[in-house]
Amino acid sequence: MIRSILFDTETTGLDPLKGDRVIEIAALELLNDLPTGVHFHRLIDPERDVPEDSTRIHGISRSDLIGKPKFAAIVDDFLAFIGDCKLVAHNAPFDFGFVNAEMARVNLPSLGAARMVDTLALAKIRFPGMPNSLDALCRRFGIDLSQRTTHNALLDCRLLAEVYIELTGGRQRGLTLAENGEKNAAPLVSYSASGAHEPIAVVPSPEELERHTAFLARLKEPLWLAE
Repeated sequence: MIRSILFDTETTGLDPLKGDRVIEIAALELLNDLPTGVHFHRLIDPERDVPEDSTRIHGISRSDLIGKPKFAAIVDDFLAFIGDCKLVAHNAPFDFGFVNAEMARVNLPSLGAARMVDTLALAKIRFPGMPNSLDALCRRFGIDLSQRTTHNALLDCRLLAEVYIELTGGRQRGLTLAENGEKNAAPLVSYSASGAHEPIAVVPSPEELERHTAFLARLKEPLWLAE
């Protein structure tokens, strides 16, 4: 299983080089690019004001951050959570830039650009010339946006995880030829009229299993029999 991390930040503004700071950071664990539900989330005291224009975007005011830990107090937990995994974000250079500015303030090395996976760049390749904001992609893929009244980092991560699945064809990774230990069943996916999907266990008959075994015997080093 390949572990990666999808993350998002909210900030006091747009430019860390002009003193803007991270005020919220959230991250979700992915295994084989599918979310596991395991997450990291912190509000952070930026040690400065939060402009009203920024509060209108993410809904976080300076009063919400009083008593919250500073970045230096949460960085070890954040680094432990992300490990050495690849890091997925929408407009990733923005989030990397802010996190790396915070890392520099506490004398820690930057997150390497080689770890970056930018879903905005992926979307521009797939949908050239079209709007590719997170909202636009959610609408395009039929993902529910009803809870996104502001840019909450954890909610944005959960929405982006669904977008990332659609951009990468990740749901197909749930379709496997591996045997189910109890029923020899391979999970498939069915879609209802509403678009909801449910797994269906397809169980081969004894005759089908016998024909499959005979077919594999004619192949040279079939992958299905590899350890």
